[in-house]
Amino acid sequence: MGRAFEFRKARKMKRWSAMAKAFTRIGKDIVIAVKEGGPDPDSNSRLRAVIQNAKSVNMPKDNIERAIKRASDKDQGNYKEVLFEGYAPHGIAILVETATDNNNRTVANIRSYFNKCDGNLGTSGSVEFMFDHTCNFRINGEGIDPEELELEFIDFGAEEVFQDDDGILIYAPFGSFGTIQKELESREMEILSSGFERIPQVTKKLTPEQAADVEKLLEKIEEDDDVQNVYHTMEESSS
Repeated sequence: MGRAFEFRKARKMKRWSAMAKAFTRIGKDIVIAVKEGGPDPDSNSRLRAVIQNAKSVNMPKDNIERAIKRASDKDQGNYKEVLFEGYAPHGIAILVETATDNNNRTVANIRSYFNKCDGNLGTSGSVEFMFDHTCNFRINGEGIDPEELELEFIDFGAEEVFQDDDGILIYAPFGSFGTIQKELESREMEILSSGFERIPQVTKKLTPEQAADVEKLLEKIEEDDDVQNVYHTMEESSS
């Protein structure tokens, strides 16, 4: 198995565990998608993907519809996607993806977390190059051979295909998202969820004491309402 498989295995059941937080993140994703491409999922592929993700975390249909309606309101503020880069203690690189309606607040908060936990907030481009920006799709794997699927989807950009308890996962470079989504839909394959992840090219093993220092910073960052995702280069246990 490749890096995407190991990355997914290590992160399973971590982060995104709190349902309320997941609903908040998806609510922002809906606003961004609607402002970008309109409220009709049939003509807005990004919104279609967000709705699939909402269903995958059991977000009620009424909540989804209300979020789309609110996002369509001209008075609804927009969210800006901002990426923060920096270092935790012990040389661990961190990427923080945020969706914010107040950039000054978010910058101040993220900087304070790094400062309080002996980290350093870096400049744009300082650590992003250490991560591969990928897209992924989870599909219903019933009656599908993952190896055959991988061979078929290589032409559309797929780099890694594997099966777990929840279906089949397809990983590809960030830029292949639209192509793969279109092909899956044309084949009427059920997309359970989809999204983007940043996979570290190299990870670093720490002692339990050092890892605790890094986790302290990660927890502070992840508790912030503006934060959507956090990625790092610390080696995580897959147990």
